[in-house]
Amino acid sequence: MDIWGKRDNMVVHEREPYNAEPPPGTLVDQVTPLDTFYCRNHGPFPRMDTASWRLRVDGLVDRTLVLSIDELQRRFPERELVATLQCAGNRRADLIEFRDIPGQVPWGPGATSTASWGGVRLADVLAEAGLQPEASHIAFTGSDMSQDADPPQPFGASIPAAKATSGEVLLAWAMNGQTLPTAHGAPLRVVVPGWIGARSVKWLQRITAQAEPTDNYFQTEYSVLPPEADPHKVEPRDGITLGPIAIHCAILQPDKGAHLPSGPTEVTGFAFAGDDRTVARVDVSHDCGSTWIHAHLDKPENPWTWQHWHATLILPAGATELIARAWDDTAAVQPESPATVWNPKGYANNSWARLHVTCHP
Repeated sequence: MDIWGKRDNMVVHEREPYNAEPPPGTLVDQVTPLDTFYCRNHGPFPRMDTASWRLRVDGLVDRTLVLSIDELQRRFPERELVATLQCAGNRRADLIEFRDIPGQVPWGPGATSTASWGGVRLADVLAEAGLQPEASHIAFTGSDMSQDADPPQPFGASIPAAKATSGEVLLAWAMNGQTLPTAHGAPLRVVVPGWIGARSVKWLQRITAQAEPTDNYFQTEYSVLPPEADPHKVEPRDGITLGPIAIHCAILQPDKGAHLPSGPTEVTGFAFAGDDRTVARVDVSHDCGSTWIHAHLDKPENPWTWQHWHATLILPAGATELIARAWDDTAAVQPESPATVWNPKGYANNSWARLHVTCHP
């Protein structure tokens, strides 16, 4: 585990490729420590030589660019942005409890973390290359090879040019004030705030401007399929390709299955609206939604970060289910049940957060 630099109590779902999330109670800080930040990978991480590494920017551009890290740092203004990243499979375990999803990682609520990212704006690099009018999508190719694709291919993704040229999308070489760790994509990665983590390609080696979305396997792999679909027998057009994250929340404390004294109990969690939205309200209940308490909601650092919340509930003796739901600033609210969002890949679970505890007198 030393190569990943992670805390000892990470919940490790796979060791190769390394997929792990922190215990929920460790996510209470606005910025997640490097040793606590979740890891999602589809293949072994590549060993990169920063000195010889180059980023290629090509496709529908006026000028092809080939840039070293030193050139990126010299030629473009450095930017810093606090942003939350989240795996599209976050809280998949709740969907699995409703109906099994074979072959998928059973992520809990910890496949999400927030960091302060340092680098340059993708928009500045694309402006230097000169985007041509027909360039509607910006594709990213990493250096990590995945056996999930047939034949194997590097991990890749694309985002619309409108998102790519907005000021918040970064090419990052720093994380929490330190050099970007190998585990998180060094020497350079993309950070696409408000969108699923799969679009923030790590170990970046190429940016391509093109008229259509990338045909990389992982672009449409991250799609929500109809409940009745067989994920092994579908076409890319059969699913809804994921981009912006939907409004959701999670309960961080108390722990799942905790035994607590009855009476006043502090319940804490986070909520995240995704895209460029913010969370407007979080409601918490201990009586199956018969009554709700409005949680105290922290202000966001910016539209691209989660917001922590807390509420004090008076819990009765016995078994209790805690429930939380979030609303965003467009008045969108989380759906009540995993049954309404279940899909055969287990993506984008934004149903109400639920946690069972037992209280004694």
